[in-house]
Amino acid sequence: MELAVIAKPYANAIFELARQDKSYLQWSMVLNAGAQLLIDEQMRRFVDSPSVLKQDKLSTIKVLLKSILARELSEHEAAFIGVLLDNNRTNVLPSIATLFESFMNTTNDAKMFTIISAYQLSEFEKKQIVSDLENQYNKVVSIETTIDKDLVGGVIVKDGDKVINMSIKARVNELRLRLSITH
Repeated sequence: MELAVIAKPYANAIFELARQDKSYLQWSMVLNAGAQLLIDEQMRRFVDSPSVLKQDKLSTIKVLLKSILARELSEHEAAFIGVLLDNNRTNVLPSIATLFESFMNTTNDAKMFTIISAYQLSEFEKKQIVSDLENQYNKVVSIETTIDKDLVGGVIVKDGDKVINMSIKARVNELRLRLSITH
């Protein structure tokens, strides 16, 4: 059976939970971190191992996600991971994360941005960017980050086709253009 078909009911359920308490960003972070975690080959072998107890798998995943997210999982988040383990569905977590992001992007009170920076952003910087964008757009915001070392510094914010370039490279190019016009 196709992973997206299996993932859809899970993504729908998570989306409804997120809608109730406006926890879109928290769920997005858990789903994406979990998907990245479970892509790792060593982690896949651990989760798929019949010799490891399910409670040990769950506690290991919870500890790793706590480390990645810098916070404890909520009761619902931990229960969700437990359901995936119980049903042997951890392999669909990347599809669930993708579908969840898709649902978020279609709802009126959520918005997805791509942030391009010259270096890996810290969790604090990501949270600050999300907070600033949420205040500006009055919507729940999630971000996807990528690195472009050619930027030198600053960030580029992409909202679909709309691009806000606040990079040092853009400012240098603008200054170069202004200087060439005046001479």
